[in-house]
Amino acid sequence: MIANVLVGLVALIHLYIVYLEMVLWDTPRGHQAFKLTPEFASASKVLAANQGLYNGFLAAGLIWGLYLGAAGFQIKVFFL
Repeated sequence: MIANVLVGLVALIHLYIVYLEMVLWDTPRGHQAFKLTPEFASASKVLAANQGLYNGFLAAGLIWGLYLGAAGFQIKVFFL
């Protein structure tokens, strides 16, 4: 039970990172979170979106493992 709660928390953290890297990267909030200059944020926006997508896949895998219950143990371990 506690393990699933922690896996869910990790999935939520990944989803928050997705939001930061794919949506907020080029905004003042994103600049503040990652200590970026506007110029660097603009130049690295595509790279940040790629990192965000990667984190999205990790979150999706963890959520999938949670959905499967006990049968999803190996999936959760893989995506952790």
